[in-house]
Amino acid sequence: MKRSDYIKYLWLLLLAIPIGTVLILLREEAFRFEQKEYLWLLAAVAPMLILFLLFQHWRKKNLDRFASSSLLAQLTPDISFNKHLLKFILLSLAFEFMVIGFANPQVGTKQEKVKRQGIDVFIAMDVSNSMLSEDIKPNRLMRAKNFVSNFIDELHNDRLGMIVFAGRSYMQMPLTVDYSAGRMYLKTVNTNLIPTQGTNIAEAVNMARENFVQGDNKHKALIIITDGEDNEGGVDEAIADAVKEGVKVFTIGVGTDNGGPIPVGSDFKRDETGNIVLSKMNQPMLRDLAAKGNGKYFQLGSGKDEINAIFKELGRINTKDFEETVFTDFNDQFQICLIIAAVLLLIEWFLSERKFSFKF
Repeated sequence: MKRSDYIKYLWLLLLAIPIGTVLILLREEAFRFEQKEYLWLLAAVAPMLILFLLFQHWRKKNLDRFASSSLLAQLTPDISFNKHLLKFILLSLAFEFMVIGFANPQVGTKQEKVKRQGIDVFIAMDVSNSMLSEDIKPNRLMRAKNFVSNFIDELHNDRLGMIVFAGRSYMQMPLTVDYSAGRMYLKTVNTNLIPTQGTNIAEAVNMARENFVQGDNKHKALIIITDGEDNEGGVDEAIADAVKEGVKVFTIGVGTDNGGPIPVGSDFKRDETGNIVLSKMNQPMLRDLAAKGNGKYFQLGSGKDEINAIFKELGRINTKDFEETVFTDFNDQFQICLIIAAVLLLIEWFLSERKFSFKF
């Protein structure tokens, strides 16, 4: 690859800087975007880049057809055939900063302790491969994620935590009242998060139990969302320990009794004889766990009825007062982004395609 090609790709990498910065800032507690929906416009950079590269290829092909590179350099000694790349980068960066400006980035400047009254709720979600079964549409995992999303929408003062599990468990989000963070983490949930397969409910229960407020034997609920297949054991003891510490355990079954195949690439999971394996929801086990956990069992349907029923049950748990330190005062920063965009557009406007010269 020529040195000039490396320079071109280095310039193109600059386009990813604002987008990467946005992704990092979204995770910062002291930073937020007032109008997040505008950030979706950043996706337009990808087709813009593809169109530019296609134009670049078309342009070079036609120039080569017109004359050789050495002859072309003699005919147009003052013209730079790479300046259009710089102009495209400037326009694209200006577009990105305009979008970020429209989203209105805000920086937190004041922290206050806010008193809330609620309970602590952990959601443990099964992400094993059996959750990809399509016996309920679009599949078990997507139906579970939709349920959790709607559940978060109904939360007000309760603290929420999220755990994902398969053969092992992983803390996706500790207890917090930052529901926007919960929605963000929920989007990343997929079956690739945990490579170890299985359904180790016991480890998920123990992880939730250990991350609840210690010494508080009330005000706690654990919601387990799973198909219950291939349970690895030990869950009865884990549930018993959780109940001793005041945790109410609710289970939500995802799937059907008839079951469905598990997608594996373009095929389905098969047994040693080549027959397609059907993954069936273990409803009796999930009912038993809920009973032992002083909670209730629900089978996931459309989601709305289950949410209403669960909140009715959660409403019977005594609430507690707790303090959360949150940012209550934010300053707008959109002006900085729009000024940067304006400067970039101004530079692009005056940038000539002649070699090493600007047109003023």
